[in-house]
Amino acid sequence: MRRLATRRSRRALAALAAVLAVATLGGCGSSDDGDSPAAGDGQTVADAPTPGGDPLPEATSAEPSAAPAVDPCALVPKPEAEKVAGTPLEDAVASPESCSYTGPVTGPTAQLEVYVGDGAKKILDIDRELKHEFTPIPGAGDEAYAEEGAVFVNKGGVWVAIRLVRTDDPVKYRKPLADLAVAVAGRL
Repeated sequence: MRRLATRRSRRALAALAAVLAVATLGGCGSSDDGDSPAAGDGQTVADAPTPGGDPLPEATSAEPSAAPAVDPCALVPKPEAEKVAGTPLEDAVASPESCSYTGPVTGPTAQLEVYVGDGAKKILDIDRELKHEFTPIPGAGDEAYAEEGAVFVNKGGVWVAIRLVRTDDPVKYRKPLADLAVAVAGRL
């Protein structure tokens, strides 16, 4: 007897849920009182009242915060990236705040990355927290530093980080990276 009552309760709850779902969906269309927008009545979703009665806020375009005014790939053109890396590289893969050149799939392993803006400064800050050793680079912007496999340049408040990945001795790339930092500072 108890199982029968439980089944009836479950069926009743399921039926009630179905009725509520239909009623809710039915309320999404037009209404006779004119309070909610109907399809084609000229109102936008932003004008539609919310359950509290207030219209939704206007949609705004999401603008990136502190977008760099310079193109990272223009700061380090492919021929210069190849010169620093010491090997041919694939064409650049660009995004608004970075540019990457990778070595061909046939080798050797190589990648040169250029970051501009807040992300470049964050890389430097993290490396400082990790107690990396830095060497100042004279003549490169307002301030510039080199570490193993990377250089950081600041000119006029714009930070640039350039990282080079190679599998051979990093000492071989110190001077080319420092020279690139001076050239990039001149382009900012």
